Amino acid sequence: MKILLINASGAGFANHVDIEPGTTTEQLFNKHIGAGRESQYLVRVNRMPVARDQILQEGDRVSSTPLRIEGATA
Repeated sequence: MKILLINASGAGFANHVDIEPGTTTEQLFNKHIGAGRESQYLVRVNRMPVARDQILQEGDRVSSTPLRIEGATA
């Protein structure tokens, strides 16, 4: 099945990607963004924040936005 993956990190990208039925947001994130970094990002499905175990559906729009910009000071 196909979803739209939007990464708002750095140069960013937006691509339609094929995933297996039953894929969770965590599995998608680990494959396309990087394992172990979920806590550093806000992940949304169809513009709504979701849990890491959210199962994705055909046509979902998944975005990941860093919670902090690298090099920024608080």
